[in-house]
Amino acid sequence: MRRGFKTAAKKLALEVRGELELSAYDVLDPYGLAKLYGIRICPIDALRASGTSAESLKYFMKHRPQVFDAAVVPAGNGCFIIENVVHALTRRRATISHEMAHIVLEHEFTATLVNSDGCRTVKSDIEDEATWLGGELLIPYEAALAAARAGKTDAEVAEEYNVSVRLAAMRMNASGARTVAERERRYRRR
Repeated sequence: MRRGFKTAAKKLALEVRGELELSAYDVLDPYGLAKLYGIRICPIDALRASGTSAESLKYFMKHRPQVFDAAVVPAGNGCFIIENVVHALTRRRATISHEMAHIVLEHEFTATLVNSDGCRTVKSDIEDEATWLGGELLIPYEAALAAARAGKTDAEVAEEYNVSVRLAAMRMNASGARTVAERERRYRRR
Protein backbone atom coordinates (compact mmCIF):
# COMPACT_ATOMS: atom_id res chain seq x y z
CA MET A 1 0.00 0.00 0.00
CA ARG A 2 1.05 3.54 -0.60
CA ARG A 3 2.53 5.41 2.33
CA GLY A 4 -0.26 7.15 4.25
CA PHE A 5 -3.00 5.12 2.58
CA LYS A 6 -4.55 3.79 5.78
CA THR A 7 -4.91 7.29 7.21
CA ALA A 8 -6.42 8.54 3.96
CA ALA A 9 -8.76 5.53 3.86
CA LYS A 10 -10.19 6.44 7.29
CA LYS A 11 -11.20 9.85 5.97
CA LEU A 12 -12.43 8.54 2.62
CA ALA A 13 -14.57 5.84 4.24
CA LEU A 14 -16.30 8.46 6.39
CA GLU A 15 -16.88 10.67 3.34
CA VAL A 16 -18.41 7.77 1.39
CA ARG A 17 -20.55 6.84 4.39
CA GLY A 18 -21.64 10.48 4.53
CA GLU A 19 -22.92 10.17 0.97
CA LEU A 20 -25.22 7.45 2.31
CA GLU A 21 -26.09 9.62 5.34
CA LEU A 22 -24.40 7.14 7.68
CA SER A 23 -22.28 7.84 10.72
CA ALA A 24 -19.18 5.83 11.56
CA TYR A 25 -21.33 3.64 13.80
CA ASP A 26 -24.16 2.77 11.40
CA VAL A 27 -24.25 -0.49 9.44
CA LEU A 28 -23.25 0.09 5.83
CA ASP A 29 -25.18 -1.65 3.06
CA PRO A 30 -22.61 -2.25 0.28
CA TYR A 31 -25.42 -3.00 -2.15
CA GLY A 32 -26.91 0.42 -1.37
CA LEU A 33 -23.48 1.95 -1.99
CA ALA A 34 -23.33 0.26 -5.39
CA LYS A 35 -26.80 1.58 -6.21
CA LEU A 36 -25.80 5.10 -5.15
CA TYR A 37 -22.81 4.94 -7.52
CA GLY A 38 -24.93 3.50 -10.34
CA ILE A 39 -23.13 0.14 -10.29
CA ARG A 40 -25.24 -2.86 -11.26
CA ILE A 41 -24.55 -6.08 -9.38
CA CYS A 42 -25.06 -9.14 -11.52
CA PRO A 43 -25.40 -12.53 -9.83
CA ILE A 44 -23.06 -15.03 -11.47
CA ASP A 45 -25.92 -17.35 -12.43
CA ALA A 46 -27.44 -14.55 -14.54
CA LEU A 47 -24.46 -14.92 -16.90
CA ARG A 48 -26.18 -17.99 -18.37
CA ALA A 49 -28.50 -15.66 -20.27
CA SER A 50 -25.51 -14.03 -21.97
CA GLY A 51 -24.01 -17.31 -23.15
CA THR A 52 -21.88 -18.53 -20.24
CA SER A 53 -21.88 -22.32 -20.26
CA ALA A 54 -23.70 -24.24 -17.56
CA GLU A 55 -20.44 -26.14 -16.90
CA SER A 56 -18.55 -22.91 -16.15
CA LEU A 57 -21.23 -21.70 -13.79
CA LYS A 58 -21.37 -25.08 -12.07
CA TYR A 59 -17.60 -24.95 -11.58
CA PHE A 60 -17.71 -21.54 -9.85
CA MET A 61 -20.95 -22.12 -7.97
CA LYS A 62 -20.71 -25.75 -6.91
CA HIS A 63 -17.33 -27.42 -7.43
CA ARG A 64 -14.92 -24.55 -6.65
CA PRO A 65 -16.90 -21.58 -5.28
CA GLN A 66 -13.90 -20.49 -3.20
CA VAL A 67 -12.00 -19.41 -6.33
CA PHE A 68 -14.41 -16.64 -7.27
CA ASP A 69 -16.18 -14.12 -5.06
CA ALA A 70 -16.82 -11.16 -7.37
CA ALA A 71 -15.21 -8.94 -9.97
CA VAL A 72 -15.60 -5.45 -11.37
CA VAL A 73 -16.15 -5.77 -15.11
CA PRO A 74 -15.58 -2.79 -17.41
CA ALA A 75 -18.50 -2.16 -19.77
CA GLY A 76 -18.23 0.77 -22.16
CA ASN A 77 -17.66 3.90 -20.09
CA GLY A 78 -18.86 2.23 -16.91
CA CYS A 79 -18.71 -1.09 -15.16
CA PHE A 80 -20.73 -3.66 -13.29
CA ILE A 81 -19.95 -6.25 -10.63
CA ILE A 82 -20.38 -9.99 -11.07
CA GLU A 83 -21.09 -11.62 -7.70
CA ASN A 84 -20.93 -15.28 -6.73
CA VAL A 85 -24.18 -15.64 -4.80
CA VAL A 86 -23.40 -19.06 -3.28
CA HIS A 87 -21.34 -17.53 -0.49
CA ALA A 88 -22.69 -16.51 2.91
CA LEU A 89 -24.20 -13.02 3.02
CA THR A 90 -21.48 -11.77 5.39
CA ARG A 91 -18.81 -12.81 2.88
CA ARG A 92 -20.76 -11.30 -0.02
CA ARG A 93 -21.14 -8.00 1.85
CA ALA A 94 -17.37 -7.88 2.38
CA THR A 95 -16.76 -8.80 -1.25
CA ILE A 96 -19.07 -6.10 -2.61
CA SER A 97 -17.48 -3.58 -0.25
CA HIS A 98 -14.06 -4.62 -1.60
CA GLU A 99 -15.20 -4.28 -5.22
CA MET A 100 -16.81 -0.90 -4.47
CA ALA A 101 -13.51 0.19 -2.89
CA HIS A 102 -11.85 -0.41 -6.28
CA ILE A 103 -14.45 1.89 -7.83
CA VAL A 104 -14.23 4.56 -5.12
CA LEU A 105 -10.43 4.53 -5.41
CA GLU A 106 -10.74 4.75 -9.20
CA HIS A 107 -8.39 1.84 -9.70
CA GLU A 108 -7.61 1.18 -13.33
CA PHE A 109 -8.74 -2.11 -14.75
CA THR A 110 -5.58 -4.02 -15.56
CA ALA A 111 -4.95 -7.52 -16.76
CA THR A 112 -6.19 -10.18 -14.40
CA LEU A 113 -4.84 -13.59 -13.67
CA VAL A 114 -7.09 -16.53 -13.03
CA ASN A 115 -5.48 -19.25 -10.99
CA SER A 116 -6.49 -21.85 -8.43
CA ASP A 117 -6.97 -19.06 -5.87
CA GLY A 118 -9.37 -17.15 -8.13
CA CYS A 119 -9.08 -13.82 -9.88
CA ARG A 120 -6.39 -11.44 -8.73
CA THR A 121 -5.10 -8.27 -10.29
CA VAL A 122 -1.47 -8.26 -11.24
CA LYS A 123 -0.73 -5.54 -8.67
CA SER A 124 -1.16 -6.83 -5.14
CA ASP A 125 -0.93 -3.31 -3.68
CA ILE A 126 -4.17 -2.42 -5.49
CA GLU A 127 -5.87 -5.45 -3.97
CA ASP A 128 -4.48 -4.54 -0.55
CA GLU A 129 -5.86 -1.01 -0.86
CA ALA A 130 -9.31 -2.30 -1.87
CA THR A 131 -9.28 -4.81 0.98
CA TRP A 132 -8.33 -2.13 3.50
CA LEU A 133 -10.85 0.45 2.30
CA GLY A 134 -13.55 -2.22 1.97
CA GLY A 135 -13.03 -3.12 5.63
CA GLU A 136 -12.89 0.54 6.65
CA LEU A 137 -16.22 1.12 4.87
CA LEU A 138 -17.86 -1.74 6.78
CA ILE A 139 -16.29 -1.06 10.19
CA PRO A 140 -14.67 2.38 10.34
CA TYR A 141 -11.79 2.94 12.73
CA GLU A 142 -14.00 5.02 15.04
CA ALA A 143 -16.49 2.16 15.32
CA ALA A 144 -13.72 -0.38 15.92
CA LEU A 145 -12.23 1.85 18.62
CA ALA A 146 -15.62 2.30 20.32
CA ALA A 147 -16.13 -1.48 20.25
CA ALA A 148 -12.65 -2.06 21.68
CA ARG A 149 -13.27 0.47 24.44
CA ALA A 150 -16.53 -1.35 25.26
CA GLY A 151 -14.64 -4.67 25.41
CA LYS A 152 -16.68 -6.25 22.62
CA THR A 153 -15.59 -9.59 21.23
CA ASP A 154 -14.99 -10.22 17.54
CA ALA A 155 -18.26 -12.16 17.42
CA GLU A 156 -20.18 -9.24 18.94
CA VAL A 157 -18.64 -6.79 16.45
CA ALA A 158 -19.38 -9.19 13.58
CA GLU A 159 -23.01 -9.45 14.60
CA GLU A 160 -23.38 -5.71 15.11
CA TYR A 161 -21.96 -4.84 11.66
CA ASN A 162 -23.27 -7.90 9.78
CA VAL A 163 -19.81 -9.13 8.78
CA SER A 164 -17.89 -12.35 9.36
CA VAL A 165 -16.02 -12.91 12.61
CA ARG A 166 -12.82 -13.05 10.55
CA LEU A 167 -13.42 -9.58 9.10
CA ALA A 168 -14.40 -8.20 12.50
CA ALA A 169 -11.17 -9.59 13.99
CA MET A 170 -9.12 -8.05 11.19
CA ARG A 171 -10.71 -4.63 11.69
CA MET A 172 -10.41 -4.79 15.49
CA ASN A 173 -6.77 -5.86 15.44
CA ALA A 174 -5.16 -4.58 12.23
CA SER A 175 -6.74 -1.14 12.66
CA GLY A 176 -5.00 -0.83 16.01
CA ALA A 177 -8.29 -0.20 17.84
CA ARG A 178 -7.68 -2.84 20.50
CA THR A 179 -4.12 -1.64 21.08
CA VAL A 180 -5.26 1.95 21.53
CA ALA A 181 -8.10 0.92 23.87
CA GLU A 182 -5.71 -1.19 25.97
CA ARG A 183 -3.21 1.67 26.23
CA GLU A 184 -6.00 3.98 27.36
CA ARG A 185 -7.02 1.47 30.06
CA ARG A 186 -3.43 1.13 31.28
CA TYR A 187 -3.03 4.91 31.38
CA ARG A 188 -6.20 5.34 33.45
CA ARG A 189 -4.98 2.71 35.96
CA ARG A 190 -1.82 4.67 36.77
